[in-house]
Amino acid sequence: MINFTQLVLASHNAGKLKELQAMLGGAVQLRSVGEFSQVEPEETGLSFVENAILKARNAARLSGLPALADDSGLAVDFLGGAPGIYSARYADGQGDAANNAKLLDALQGVPDEQRGAQFVCVLALVRHANDPLPILCEGLWHGRILHAASGAHGFGYDPLFWVPERNCSSAELDPTQKNQLSHRARAMALLRQRLSLA
Repeated sequence: MINFTQLVLASHNAGKLKELQAMLGGAVQLRSVGEFSQVEPEETGLSFVENAILKARNAARLSGLPALADDSGLAVDFLGGAPGIYSARYADGQGDAANNAKLLDALQGVPDEQRGAQFVCVLALVRHANDPLPILCEGLWHGRILHAASGAHGFGYDPLFWVPERNCSSAELDPTQKNQLSHRARAMALLRQRLSLA
């Protein structure tokens, strides 16, 4: 069993911090790396795993605390797994609305049966910046891409991601439901087991 009371989250995204803290529960306090630095590391990895480790090591180095990083994104089958690790900056860093518009444009005229997609989340936890054995947990959430945005909850690609088991978009789920089903929820469930928090 690994015992942490505080972890620094390698993200400046307040939505992600709130979502992951809710999933982690009260036993561990999650702090934003933004408390220590506003500088984002360059995500030079070619996979979710590489980028998650890179971000976790950077956050541990900046804070002196054990660090948790999440690298996640949307992999669309028809697009060969794109936008993938570039999900957050798919439209050159212009934000969620631009990313969603670019994705809809790329899938123009593609029928439902070819719009399969999955949200991917890799969580990497390092005890310190040079930890030789990061804890890695992966979660996948399968669905498909809608033809138009729907719903007002969540962030990122949530309004375009159809959740078959709930018959609605991810952005139509309330946060509690999403936190039980999502790729982050699945990865976090594994992490909770590894940390004996389950």
